[in-house]
Amino acid sequence: MAEEKQRNKQEKTGLVVSNKMAKTIVVEVIRRVKHPLYQRTITKKNKFYAHDEANTALVGDTVRIVECRPMSHLKRWNLAEVVRRAVQVGGGVEKADTAEKVSLKKKAK
Repeated sequence: MAEEKQRNKQEKTGLVVSNKMAKTIVVEVIRRVKHPLYQRTITKKNKFYAHDEANTALVGDTVRIVECRPMSHLKRWNLAEVVRRAVQVGGGVEKADTAEKVSLKKKAK
């Protein structure tokens, strides 16, 4: 067969909840479905481990992930793109404040 059958890969959009592992992010995908019996809208959440080669995604970012071959015990998704960046609050300010507090405590003793 000259033509190979190429399968459509699933895509999901979700929120990054963890990026503490090397080259791996945890993405939480939220979907809303109606309960089959009671017809009430229910929010369901699933977590997916995705491969992030360049460690570009940060916690709070909205990302798009694409299905791929299994890379490890849990990773079966690749980071396709960062759709929207999260606002990063704090950063260097917190470190400076704690450094000042420590130096003030040392001076007080």
